[in-house]
Amino acid sequence: MFVRMTYFGFKPEKLQELKKFYNEVAIPTLRKQKGNLDCRLLEPVDKNEDYISMTTWENKEDADAYHSKGVYKDLVDRVRPFFSKEPVLRVYQAQDVLEHA
Repeated sequence: MFVRMTYFGFKPEKLQELKKFYNEVAIPTLRKQKGNLDCRLLEPVDKNEDYISMTTWENKEDADAYHSKGVYKDLVDRVRPFFSKEPVLRVYQAQDVLEHA
């Protein structure tokens, strides 16, 4: 499993608009992508920290295809006016975790 995490700084006055976009556009778009298992917007408890868009993928090929087809870039470009700084993308390989009994 692969996890892509994009760290964003947003203008405070744009947060409601960003959340609406994420729920109404980004999530439905991501769910249509081959191999997407999950997508979430993580809101920091400490308002000085970054928001994180986290997507989880079945495998590296599906995560790479989402990026190389330009879907990621399109979504990021659509929220670019909301940025207080440039986003940072980090990709991780995740190990399967056992469910609680």
